[in-house]
This record gives sequence, C-alpha cells and structure tokens, in this order.
Amino acid sequence: MKNAYYSASIIEFLATSDDAVLGELTRAHHHALEHEQRNAWLGQITILKDQLAQDASGHIFFEFSIPRMGKRADVLILRKGMAFVVEFKVGSSSFDSYAIDQVHDYALDLKNFHLGCHNLPILPVLVATRAVTTPTAARWADDLVAAPVLVGARNLTAALALGGPQAACQDEIDVGAWCAAGYRPTPTIIEAAEALYRSHAVEEISRSDAGAKNLKATSDRIAEIIEASKQGNRKSICFITGVPGAGKTLAGLNIAAKRAERHKDEHAVFLSGNGPLVDVLREALARDQVSRDKVKKGDALRSVRRFIQNIHHFRDHYVGSTEVPFEKVVVFDEAQRAWTSDQASKFMQTKRGQTDFDMSEPEFLISVMDRHENWCTIVCLIGGGQEINTGEAGLAEWLTALQQKFPGWQVNASELLEDRHYTASQEAVDMLTAPHIRKHEDLHLSVSMRSFRAEQLSAFVSDVLDGNSNGAHATLDQLRNRYPIAITRDLDLARTWLKNRARGSERFGLVASSGALRLRPEGIHVKSSIDPASWFLNEKSDVRSSYYLEDVATQFDIQGLELDWAGVCWDADLRRVDSEWQFHTFKGTKWQNVRNETNRTYLLNAYRVLLTRARQGFVIFVPRGDDADPTRPSSYYDETFKYLKQCGVKEVSGVKL
Repeated sequence: MKNAYYSASIIEFLATSDDAVLGELTRAHHHALEHEQRNAWLGQITILKDQLAQDASGHIFFEFSIPRMGKRADVLILRKGMAFVVEFKVGSSSFDSYAIDQVHDYALDLKNFHLGCHNLPILPVLVATRAVTTPTAARWADDLVAAPVLVGARNLTAALALGGPQAACQDEIDVGAWCAAGYRPTPTIIEAAEALYRSHAVEEISRSDAGAKNLKATSDRIAEIIEASKQGNRKSICFITGVPGAGKTLAGLNIAAKRAERHKDEHAVFLSGNGPLVDVLREALARDQVSRDKVKKGDALRSVRRFIQNIHHFRDHYVGSTEVPFEKVVVFDEAQRAWTSDQASKFMQTKRGQTDFDMSEPEFLISVMDRHENWCTIVCLIGGGQEINTGEAGLAEWLTALQQKFPGWQVNASELLEDRHYTASQEAVDMLTAPHIRKHEDLHLSVSMRSFRAEQLSAFVSDVLDGNSNGAHATLDQLRNRYPIAITRDLDLARTWLKNRARGSERFGLVASSGALRLRPEGIHVKSSIDPASWFLNEKSDVRSSYYLEDVATQFDIQGLELDWAGVCWDADLRRVDSEWQFHTFKGTKWQNVRNETNRTYLLNAYRVLLTRARQGFVIFVPRGDDADPTRPSSYYDETFKYLKQCGVKEVSGVKL
C-alpha cells in the first residue's frame, strides 16, 4: 500500500498543474469522490502553491497514511531536517480542540512508530483557512515533537519557516531512505480490533521488527495446526503464552478474524470471560462501523456480537443440552481465569439450577467442542500472573481435563508454559512433561507490545512484586528515559503529572486495587462501578471518561485493556512491613490478614495488572495516611513508599498547577 496519495519534490509540485495533482489524488482514493473532498483538495493545492513559492526546498506528501490510526494526514512536508504535519480545516475560522488533538496525534504517531522520524523534529501545523493568526515560536518537547502551531492560510509560510530545536540537525533529508525506513506501530487493543474487524492484516497494524516477537509467526503456527486438524480429521488444542502486554489478545483476535474471513464454514469466534474487555471492544467496533458505514448502531452491535462473545454466555448456551456447537474454531482469551470445578459447580447449581453440574469450566468447554464428530480447534491464551479472582483455575484444570477425559485430543503448547509465571501448580508442570504434548517456540510472545517504549516493564514489575529492589532499580535504570515512572504522596500532583505528560488525545486515568477501600478519604471510591465503555472510549469533555480523573478503574475493569498514562493508586491492602509484603483485606471497620496463599497470589497479581496497564508511563500515588484514623495510619504506607523509591522510582517534584 502506498504511504501517500501523491508524493513529489516541492519543485515538481509547483510545476505541476492543479488538475494533474488532483487527478493523482483522485486515482489513489479508490472511493467515490465526494464534492466536498474534491473542493478541499483544490483549496489545499492552491494555498500550498502560494505559500511554498518563496522556498521550494523539500518534499511534499498528500494524504500520508497513519496506519495505526487508520487515517491519513492531509499533508506531510520534509525540509531542512524537519518534518511538518499539516492539517487543513478548509473554510474554518477557528481551531477546535478536536482538530488540535488530531494533528498532534499524527505527529506523535510518526515520532513513535515511523523509523525515519525517530530522530527528526516534527512540527504539527493546523491551518484554519479563514483564520487571521500568525504563528508564535514553537514549543518543543523532549522527544522533538512540538505543540501544534495554529495559523491561517496566509501565514503557513511563516509556520514552515519556524526552526527546530537548536540541537537538531538541519541537513536535508534523504527522502528515499526516509520512505524505506518503514512504519512499525504498536496499536492499542481497541485500535487493533477495529483494524482486524475491517479485514486489515495484522502486519499492517503491529510491529514486525526483528527485535520483537512477530505476531504473524504465532498466527501462522496456529493456522498450520488448524489446517492439520482439518485435514487429519482430529481435535486439537493450543496454549499460547505471553508476558503482560505481549499481544495475546491481539493474536487471538487476529486468528478469529482471519479464520472468519477466509474460512467462513469454520465460524471462528473470539471468547472472553473478561466482561469489561468484551463490552469495550464491542462498543468500539460498533461505533467505528457506524462512523465508517453509516449503519444503525443496533445493526452494528448485532454484527459485532458474532465476532466477540462473552465466554459465560457461550457456556450457558450449551449447559443442559447436547447441541453440537456452530463454531469449529474458538479462541478463549485469558483461559487461565476459567473456573475451578468447585466454583463452576457452585455457580451452576445456585444461579443456573443445574444441580448435577460437577465439572470445571475448562472440562465443560472442551466437552462442548468435543461434540463435533470430526475436527475442531481450541486456542487458549494464557497470561503470566493474571489470575486475580476467587475460583480461577489456572492452567492445571485444562491439563487435568485433557489427560483424564479427552486423551485423544492433540495438545500444542508454548515452550514457556511450565514457567512459574504461567502455572504455579507443580501438578501442571508434571503433566506438561508428557511426551504427547507438542512444544512450539512460536506459541510464546516474549516482548511487550503494549508499551512500545518499555519492553522491560514486565521484568521491572516482577522484581518489584518479588521484593527484589536491586533488580528493579537496575531494570528501571535501563528504561526510565523511554518510559517514565514516578511516585508521589499527593494525589493532585499525580493528576497534574498525568495531564502534563499526555499530549493530543493520549488517554490517561486512575487505577486502583478493588481492595483499596481506604483510599476513600482521598476521594477514590473503588466500590463505585465505572461504565467501562464510557471510561475507555469517551472524549475529554465527558465526566464519565478516564480523562476526568474522577472515576477509578480496578484490575477487573482494566485487565486486557490499556491506557497511555496511568495513575496507580496504592492502598494498604498490599504493604511493606519489615522488608516483606503483607497482605490484607478490609472487612467492616478494620484490616484483616490474608493467610490463604492463593488469595495472596490474587492480590499480588491485582497489582501486577495495575502496574502493566500503561503504554507510555505511570505515576504511583501512595497516601501519607492519617495517624488519627486507625484504618490508615502513616505506618501502613511509609515503608511501601520507601521501598518503591529503593526500586528506583523517582519522586514527583514541583508544585501543583
């Protein structure tokens, strides 16, 4: 796919007729050309020819592709060692906040994901053609992306004459090498789902560099296993592992989307027991389809529900019946969170009236797919350290069911499946040594995709939670310049830190453990439920959105999803005492010790989830406490704060704005 509809040196552009430029834009458009778009292009061409005539140096691109965002920047100009992203609002005399964020987003996207832009100063320019505004001096951030410059059509020349930071190289850019440098995005799971739902290839929206584990390799391996199962008329199951943020959900969505598109008879489906993730993805896909295809919201939602389903609804549909499932390929997200036999039986007996139900959720789900007479494939996505709720089975229940009830199934597993981060059960480790289990290197995703700046984030978080402050400090030293992590005891300072860090439409929000009940005096109410779709998707002006920094998401709301910047609010449920973690739950009017090892693991994993949600950086808020309040004296928080500083986390400096 061409990266732009039109590309030429500015000298060539000035010498080419308006109709010829318009003709190239029209031919590349591949859609019915609306009158409004044609007039917008003609207006841009006229303005640019007038404003570039004084200095014809450089290269110009019209409709430059921003793949991660699924959009195109109006104009990109490379000249004198700088990149200028120019967005036009033809006929407008004002600069609305949406347009300012949009051009800023384009610049940030190029800086972060276009290899040719990594070291270039990038100046975003918003042109409201009827505005009368002269540009002021550019305000440059540390990463050499300026705040958007706002100008009218007559002052574009002045904006393009603004110099870059003093340290920046002003040599002319080798346009050929710049274009060949490539684009390596790491999309949010919402962006990825939207792109896959539009039948885009995963290679177009995700990293494919040699330094990262290629998602395509995992998808290709699964496709190979599915085809072998189909040809051999046998049933198979695959276990994919991955570090937090490695793209397991993206891999699962990609598998389901590709099979659904190219093999419609398989009726592939993506299933998740994560209610907030399902709600957010469905709402995002429906909104995107309404915007693109102008369909009714209800119709869009019905279409989306066939692609992404709640695993519990899928399960309940087949309880008490012998119906053979419609689907031949099912992808179970966060399969380690499926319920144990005790939890599943209790729920089925009390909530569904199934008095004789005595299976674990993994056993039942496999049994449903086993109803097929010929072939089928189950794909299980297994996260490391992700079990966060009572009754979650982990890996052992899947393996036990396969060994005892379904020995004829072919088992394909990641080579890392027996690692302690993916199974805490020695029984499961022992079962994984069975010779019939096929191990595949390609079924492990080893590099974080969520945080394009911090591939070592999961290692840092593991060291923090393992009590290894020296290891955490060493890891943080390697990533702090690319991925800022800060700490404060002032929630207002934390909010200010987030607002100052985020640019364009980068999303930020507050997160906390569901057990953080004594953050309430700080104004953080974890018992007050959020609407996940509104919190994750709505705009800055909506008080329900994460941007307002009022409603807080817990580990249950945010697992599998992500923010650009997070404020992690730390309560006394997990606290350092005498250089060890202590585990507590707040009941009634006081904290109680958590003695059960499984529940301790859930609490550690809750904080693991919270600390791995941010793509670009996070700030930790540890309250000062109040010695007049026996439920939150300063001693409950002080050692935790000191320990996190020992891990290398720097305290926020400055005053509240």
